Amino acid sequence: MSDLQLKSDPTLGDFQDYVRKLEDERGFTEQNAIEKCLLLGEEMGELFKAVRKTMKLKTDVNANIGSIDEEIADMMIYLCSIANRFDIDIEQAFRKKEEHNKKRTWK
Repeated sequence: MSDLQLKSDPTLGDFQDYVRKLEDERGFTEQNAIEKCLLLGEEMGELFKAVRKTMKLKTDVNANIGSIDEEIADMMIYLCSIANRFDIDIEQAFRKKEEHNKKRTWK
């Protein structure tokens, strides 16, 4: 059992640090960015299935479909993992991109 704990009021950087530590603890550090991107894509599909189930759209009754919150959490883990592989600070990337977006014209 892990004693790894996420801070009670975490920043995006705290999430990235937590994911870095959990990957080390669970033996996932050897997975490269391509593998992590593929896993993120799989989680996106699982999120879509969870949304379909929640919205009462047809789904495979035999499929084990998770909840929307679980799938979003899985995606966040993989997103942090990918950012960590490239030494990207997600918060700073978000802020930079949003400043760019603010200057765009939206219809």
